Amino acid sequence: MTTPTPDQPPRPRGRPPKVREDQLDVREALLRHGLEVLTEKGFVAAGLDELLSRARVPKGSFYHYFDSKEAYGLALIDHYADYFARKLERHFSQPDRPPLQRLQAFVEDAQNGMAQYDFRRGCLIGNLGQEMNALPDAFRARLLATFEDWQARLAANLRAAQQAGELAALADVAALAAFFWIGWEGAVLRAKLERSAAPLSLFATQFFAALPRPEPL
Repeated sequence: MTTPTPDQPPRPRGRPPKVREDQLDVREALLRHGLEVLTEKGFVAAGLDELLSRARVPKGSFYHYFDSKEAYGLALIDHYADYFARKLERHFSQPDRPPLQRLQAFVEDAQNGMAQYDFRRGCLIGNLGQEMNALPDAFRARLLATFEDWQARLAANLRAAQQAGELAALADVAALAAFFWIGWEGAVLRAKLERSAAPLSLFATQFFAALPRPEPL
């Protein structure tokens, strides 16, 4: 064990200071409650005071973590994108299910998630995309990157379906993945309007039915 020199203070021992843990808790609360509000309402409609009231955080503390509402919105996109990527990875990496059943499991999970909140909450990325004309332009690239990530994950799962003989070898999996997310986001919006899972079920049923299958031998 080396002895610190006079110009090298000893390293602190034990856990990090409690204040650091509290700071992480406050930032996490701001993100968590922000997602709750923004999946119900749009970014423009959600006032900062409402967001802070839901998280029980004073405005002065908010600006300690985020320079502006725009910076907060970008952080919310990243937070939601990370959460959703983990959800997709959890479904698409199940080795005990064929690839198309993995996608079906995601659909059922999403339906149950919307039903849990009486179809009042939708997709943050889709909500923000509908508001894009009223949002800071910095949001555009972040939203597109999130959709592209989802499409790439689904394309990989559809490619696995080709290898498993569930999908025609010549099927354009990138185009099918893009088509799925374009249609799915519309179905989520309609489900919120109808307060029903029917639009989600209808879209998923038609998507699976239209998939190009291998020719019978």
